[in-house]
Amino acid sequence: MYISWIILGILVLALTYYAFRKGGTDLVGESFAAGGNIFLKVLPNLFLGFAIAGFLQVLLPSELIARWIGKDSGNKGLLIGMVAGSLTPGGPFLHFPILASFLAKGAGVGPITTYIAAWSLIGINRFLVWEMPILGSQIALVRFFSSLAFPFIIGWLAGWVYNKLVAKIQSWKKSNLVPG
Repeated sequence: MYISWIILGILVLALTYYAFRKGGTDLVGESFAAGGNIFLKVLPNLFLGFAIAGFLQVLLPSELIARWIGKDSGNKGLLIGMVAGSLTPGGPFLHFPILASFLAKGAGVGPITTYIAAWSLIGINRFLVWEMPILGSQIALVRFFSSLAFPFIIGWLAGWVYNKLVAKIQSWKKSNLVPG
């Protein structure tokens, strides 16, 4: 997380410098005010998303999460992640806090990645509300059905890579190649 802060901080400094060179302190102030307005509009969604994540983390037992979408849940966990990701509306402010709480409670990388991929690629709400009416049924249906297999494949592959990577890092730690 700290690396993202550094990258974002450098970007803000660079844009502040550019805005100052282009329009002085007035443009810098206008830019920060515009960002503040966006923040205030998004703040309720952020609060609600994190509140939902907190409730789910406290109310759902770890055993339940691990059994249904845990590391060892197999294809069942991937399928649950795919269906849930496809059906859940909302933006990243809702999804990522919830997924982080599920990971903390024992969810596997595969099912969580499948969820994210299904939300991104399939998204029933987006499909019905935006794609069908705007792009037309032919293009929307072709895109939709072409995407169906990918969340499952992505989740399986992510879980496999993650497990291999963790095993490799643990073996490096045992042989003192990695500190910690």
